[in-house]
Amino acid sequence: MKIHEYQAKEFFSNYGIPTAEGIVCRNVESCTDAYCDLHSTKVVIKAQVLTGGRGKAGGIKLASSMEEVAKHSSSIIGMDIKGYTVDRVMVAQAVNIESEYYISLVIDRNTKSTLLVMSKEGGVDIEEVAAKTPDKIFKIPIDPFIGIPNFLAARAARMLFDNNSIVKQAIPLIQNLYKLFVEKDASLAEINPLVVTKEGRLLAIDAKMNFDPNALYRQSEVEALFEPSAEERKEQEAKSKGFSFVHIGGEIGCMVNGAGLAMATMDMIKLYGGDPANFLDIGGSSNPNKVVEAMKLLLSDKEVKVVLINIFGGITRCDDVAKGLKEAFNQIDTDIPIVIRLAGTNENEGRELLKETPFHNTSTMGEAIQKAVELSLQR
Repeated sequence: MKIHEYQAKEFFSNYGIPTAEGIVCRNVESCTDAYCDLHSTKVVIKAQVLTGGRGKAGGIKLASSMEEVAKHSSSIIGMDIKGYTVDRVMVAQAVNIESEYYISLVIDRNTKSTLLVMSKEGGVDIEEVAAKTPDKIFKIPIDPFIGIPNFLAARAARMLFDNNSIVKQAIPLIQNLYKLFVEKDASLAEINPLVVTKEGRLLAIDAKMNFDPNALYRQSEVEALFEPSAEERKEQEAKSKGFSFVHIGGEIGCMVNGAGLAMATMDMIKLYGGDPANFLDIGGSSNPNKVVEAMKLLLSDKEVKVVLINIFGGITRCDDVAKGLKEAFNQIDTDIPIVIRLAGTNENEGRELLKETPFHNTSTMGEAIQKAVELSLQR
């Protein structure tokens, strides 16, 4: 789950992480009012959207007068950034930047711990720095039983800064960032850039936080900030109906039972030259209604050209899946080809039920996937 920059900065402030003061605005008039309220000669107007690349898209502008604030805010509010419409901006105090740095906390699956990531190359895409100059990225695994005591925070701070005054400011900042990360069940807490001003202050002038959606039940303050996208709403709806769904964006809609089989199905689709549209695991239930709901979800994606149903019946009975499919197509009118592979419990009964249907029935997984890819390329 993602939140906006201004929301992340509120968390930062609550945990003692210094940031530049800013005011969130939803129209031009409130932006000019904010400029007066901030009592700052220069301000930065920043689009608030749940995606990166705002600066490159023209969503971040510097202004030094009320006229410039009005001009820039009117151009940013309403603009489209990677499919997100800007409906609010933050007007923030501009600071005298002397140098920029990068610092973040992420979950590292390799070390099974939190990873502190730092670089002296702040203000740019950290992925690009990691790819071109990996020696400029510092990584410190954090033992969850120890956290970040003073000695470790000091060691990390000295990797970035030579000035003792800045090191002293960085030590509590790193510790507070870790405290925030753990206490709010975050999966990412990022400052890019973390800046040293010409006045010798350490400030987080940007903030990004993501959270573990499985922990929201105990994070009511975080959950209240959730603004789901259309795809996230679909994923939530799927979860409420008992199956797992992740939109990917290809052309072959997949309905599979079991996460491992679903991953293997997507891999084989790519192997045969196709593009999976989603990960959809209907689980081990034999409930035909679940199949109906899953099919409706797949067919709601306008990019899907073919639906591939790959069922290996263990707990899931193939005849129940077949009944669910027949019921689904009594309710749904579509010309999208459906390719089915049923194997396992009651597979013969399931295939018998589908004999007089327009579905493309196959007997092996390879045959089903090749057929689905072939049909997708024809449409």
